[in-house]
Amino acid sequence: MADSDAVNQHPDFSSNQAFYWLLKFALIGPFMRVYNRPKVDGLENIPKEGPAVIAGNHLSIADWLFAPLASPRRISYLAKNEYFTTPGISGKLQRFFFVQTGQVPIDRTGASAAENALNTAKRLLREGRLVGLYPEGTRSPDSRLYKGKTGVARVALDTGVPIIPVGVTGTEKVCPPGKMTWGHHQVTVKFGKPINPAEFGESGDTKAERTLTDHIMKEIQALTGQEYVDEYAPRGKKNK
Repeated sequence: MADSDAVNQHPDFSSNQAFYWLLKFALIGPFMRVYNRPKVDGLENIPKEGPAVIAGNHLSIADWLFAPLASPRRISYLAKNEYFTTPGISGKLQRFFFVQTGQVPIDRTGASAAENALNTAKRLLREGRLVGLYPEGTRSPDSRLYKGKTGVARVALDTGVPIIPVGVTGTEKVCPPGKMTWGHHQVTVKFGKPINPAEFGESGDTKAERTLTDHIMKEIQALTGQEYVDEYAPRGKKNK
């Protein structure tokens, strides 16, 4: 099947998403496929329809480009509100790009920032979307895999949707944290088998949230081979 046919027959395609598929199949996607030669495994684990959480490791800002490039369905990621409110022509272009590629703004300031993000994720899942979330909460500062925060588990337990672990490797060399460069390095994207949150407990059970989170991180580590660190990743200017 040709790329154009795949776009027209795709269940996630609609006229207001045309730019997303144009980027994927005709503009940015072909460059990434040729320049970075991504290897993809486990596509059969992504549901053909219906909501799911795509839970992945976070090495680089390039992660949210390579996972959707590999996925047969559009993935919506939560992005900080500043990407959508920058003034001027460049700001408008940036906002257009993020909106058209399926990113959803969230306010990460204030005491309710985390709750706002979780509520937004649950709203998108109720709409039947694939929602990309990073359990570590921030980019890894040293390419190791850090302890997951329980937000992803809370969302899954509250909504009952499956969690698809995804491991992306090589992106930290393609676009290193803190640098505006794009390296010629191969990237690997692996999607793991779906995790049923109901097997770990019920919504509101903090023990279930922790157990499910640890299981998600274990599955991600199996996909990436990263060294695991049993502590939360530090936040800093280079890994926000």
